Order: sequence, then C-alpha cells, then structure tokens
Amino acid sequence: MNADSLKAIDDLISSGRYGNIDAMLITRNGKIIYSKTYAHDYAKIYGDSMNKKSGLNSLDPSSQYNYYNPWWHPYYRRSDLHTLQSVTKTITSVIIGVARTRGDFPDISTPVLSFFDPSEVKNIDERKRKLTIKHLLTMTAGIDWNESVPYSHPLNDCTNMEASFDWTKYVIDKPMESEPGQSFEYNSGATQLLSHIFRKATGRDIEEYANEYLFSPLGIQQYYWKRTPMGPPDTEGGLYLRAEDLAKIFYLFLNEGNWNGKQLISKEWVKASITPSVTVGQGTQYGYKWWLYRYGDNPSSYAWAGSGFGGQWPVVISEYNIVAVFYGWNIVRGPGLRVMETIRRLVNAVEDRR
Repeated sequence: MNADSLKAIDDLISSGRYGNIDAMLITRNGKIIYSKTYAHDYAKIYGDSMNKKSGLNSLDPSSQYNYYNPWWHPYYRRSDLHTLQSVTKTITSVIIGVARTRGDFPDISTPVLSFFDPSEVKNIDERKRKLTIKHLLTMTAGIDWNESVPYSHPLNDCTNMEASFDWTKYVIDKPMESEPGQSFEYNSGATQLLSHIFRKATGRDIEEYANEYLFSPLGIQQYYWKRTPMGPPDTEGGLYLRAEDLAKIFYLFLNEGNWNGKQLISKEWVKASITPSVTVGQGTQYGYKWWLYRYGDNPSSYAWAGSGFGGQWPVVISEYNIVAVFYGWNIVRGPGLRVMETIRRLVNAVEDRR
C-alpha cells in the first residue's frame, strides 16, 4: 500500500477534521502496516456533561452507562481497552457462529419465545410467535422500537432500556409492530435478547464461552465486557477491546473462520454472515450483525464492517486483504469519520490495484 496515502489519512485525523479519533490500525495480508493513536482529554471535552442528567447519562454519574464519564468511556479505566459500542453486536454474532460450529447453539430458525416462559411475556401475538433468532441477527424483528432519534432523546428505546433494571424483559415485553423478516429496523434490544438466549441455549454465559472458544484461541488476553443491572453481559454495546485484538476477530472472518490451521467458525457461517440478508439503504446491506457497504464499480463488491456509536469502524475489504480499525468518541453533534470515505481512501491506497 502507498505509505503517503496512509500518512494523508493520519494527517487528516491529526488535523481534527474527523473530530475525536482515538486510533487507526491498518493491516494487509495479516500484517500491521500502519498504527497510530491520538490523545484526547475527555475529562475536559465532556466533563461539563458528566453530572448533567440526560439520555447519555440517565443513571448515577459514576455509572459505566454514563457516556460522558472518562473513567468508563471511551477507554476502560483509562487503559488501552476501547469501547466498541455497537460493534459488540457483530462480535456477539461471531460468538454465536463459534457455538453453532461446535454444535452448542440451536438452528437460527428456532423461535425466540422457546427461550422464555410465555406466561411471563407481554403482548404475545402471532407475529411474536413467528419471531426467530435469525430475525434478531438481521435486524428484522418487527418489534415496536424507536432508535431513530438521538440517544439523548427521551423516546429512544435503547436509552430507556439501558435506564431500566431488566433489559431482557423491557425488550421481550414490547409489542410487535410488523411481521418478522419484513424489513430492516435498527434495534439494539434485539441483540440484547441474544445474551439471554445464549445462556438458555448453551447453559453458559456468553462472555465465559467467548473467552474459552474465541478470545483465547486468538490470543486475546485483555478485554472488558459491561454487565446489565440484572447481570447478563451487554451484548448490544458493552465490549471493550484493544484495536489489535478487534482486528484479529475481523481477520478471522477474512480468513474464512480459520486461525492458524484451526477452523474456529465454519466457512458456511462466515459466508452467511457477510451475505446480504436485508437492504438498509442504497448501497448498504445487512447480514448477521455485519454492515455491508458496496464500493467501486462492481455491484457485488462489498466491504464488511461493524459500526459503533461514537465512531467505531472496523472494516474488512476482502478484495485487497485489508482489515482496518478506527476508534473514535464523537458522541455529540460535530465532525466524524464516515465509513464510505474510509473505504474509498483505503482502496485508493492499494498500489497494485488493477
């Protein structure tokens, strides 16, 4: 890749064009070729908001769900573990892929209600009975859910879920709005249900399982996973990883689920995960918690990505064996890094591009 082109991205980040970017890591063919971190004084940047009640600070100011608190965000206790936010959703899907490969997790056509006592679930109708794990994975649950307004807005369901005690109950009790599988509707609560389902299906905590069968084989020794007030892991946005370790997980998918000769995830699950399941918008599709962005002139060329609040952008451009990770913390209005610009700049930096 062209070093000057990569340095140009670095220079734009350093200039502040994209707001608060914390890290840029670029790999090609499994090797780190560019790595840079950028220091920001988040106590100064967001300190005035830390003690003011809002949608991003709906609990105690010291809470790990106070997004302005520099002890918790964007780094875990000021370490090099960076919040992934909704990239956690993608990792949750990866862990389910590991469990499916090992035969520990049921077929994704299994109804969601089979993991609950129906007598304790509200608003059950024929549509909720049809809801399956696959619908949760593809954001086509059809649950009445509003996450289209800012997270600081009092009507945002994700914000209200995080302010509640029992997140699972908050989500499963919501009424249905449409038939499952009908259309894409971004719903963080749908991914949180997978935390409960994983425990019921496997008898194991999803974090514990991930540590044994995904993180440890990849050599990921340091991480933090936030817990909900009831105890289950926050599978919709609670994971913290170093940039190098997040890149390993995305490289695992680039390598069709194989790590050092061991098939951690089946090729079939990898392919299904990054195959478009539902259209999000023009040029954007969605797989099993993977965002798929079309680029270039070939209509079948997609970059695979995660997307996290504040500017978390891990990206795979399989055509050129590129895995890149960008971390940021732009949680109020202002500049930010856009994924399509990132993909375009990375592709243009490939010297041997035909």
